[in-house]
Amino acid sequence: MEFIIKPCEEKQLPEIREIFNEAILHSTALYDYKPRKMEMMNRWYLEKQNGNYPIIGLFDHDDLLLGFATYGSFRSRPAYKYTVEHSVYVRSDQRGKGIGTLLLREIVKIAQEQDYHVLVGGIDASNQESIRLHEKEGFVFNGIIREAGFKFGRWLDLAFYQLILKTPLNPNEDN
Repeated sequence: MEFIIKPCEEKQLPEIREIFNEAILHSTALYDYKPRKMEMMNRWYLEKQNGNYPIIGLFDHDDLLLGFATYGSFRSRPAYKYTVEHSVYVRSDQRGKGIGTLLLREIVKIAQEQDYHVLVGGIDASNQESIRLHEKEGFVFNGIIREAGFKFGRWLDLAFYQLILKTPLNPNEDN
């Protein structure tokens, strides 16, 4: 099967929302309880656009969104400006086909092009597929926050993984 990786546009928000909501309702990939409404998605999209944060999608030959990846601010203080927190989501019926790997590689490439230095992934510690994916792509385990979330009647541990990039070539302390 051939895939196309390209930026997601506003018209993909219903498909992105569908992927998010499936993860919210049936997994611990997102520590949310309630499905996202379109107004939330519109705000999310606007925040990504205003921050110059990519939303990239992997599409099939019929232009169906099979998965997406994005990143955003890690923390709001100026000294964190070279660090972003990323996420990768794949439609439930498309997992295990290498889509997550392609999306993760692309989001790392874009982060380098945008002169970021560190990508951080917060992964539910029981999500072994995502952990294996990140380790395979060079991300390093940095620790666990025990019982960071509560969902599906149990406490959830949040594992942090990071990838250090060689960029930027000339970091500065300007805001």
